[in-house]
Amino acid sequence: MRRVITAGDIPAAGELRIPLDAIVTPSARETAAARGVHIVELPADQISALAAPDKTIALGADHGGFRLKEILKGVLESLGLEVRDVGVYEEKPADYPDLALKVAELVAAGTATRGVAIDGAGIGSCMAANKVPGIRAALCYDKASARNSREHNDSNVLTLGARLLTESQAEEVLRTWIATPFAGGRHQARVDKIVAIERRFLK
Repeated sequence: MRRVITAGDIPAAGELRIPLDAIVTPSARETAAARGVHIVELPADQISALAAPDKTIALGADHGGFRLKEILKGVLESLGLEVRDVGVYEEKPADYPDLALKVAELVAAGTATRGVAIDGAGIGSCMAANKVPGIRAALCYDKASARNSREHNDSNVLTLGARLLTESQAEEVLRTWIATPFAGGRHQARVDKIVAIERRFLK
């Protein structure tokens, strides 16, 4: 029996993978367009069940980061992680705050354990993501900054500057960031203070 995709099947962001022979209702397509959800049609054997949040990485980029996003998506998948690609899906001009917000929302909601946002310099995406409660975004530019942001700050969103890093440098930063655990200990008290500042201004 062919699967019918309705508006209720459309996620809040990212992409939806469906079988090639699935029927997509008009309301589902409208909802997907409104939410910026990319519908991907694949052979049934290529569609995996939803990954657990701790194995899911939200990934997004504006037009300046699109090419790097596509490269790093493959790196993340090679590490056995499920990628929630929130766009963009082509090099049409897009606003980095919109994409950084989509990534940050998935992480803050617990749908993804961590997120990666890419734009030309990585600075704007970092600023935008950090406006979302629960997000500790870090702009990293080498292995040392990537390792420090995880060990000391428990960063949960990585931002990268596609115009400031080569592909190999960006991959090295990403792999280091993914592989580095939070050290806890004395660093936990400092992260708790970051959280306390956030809560103070949420009142």
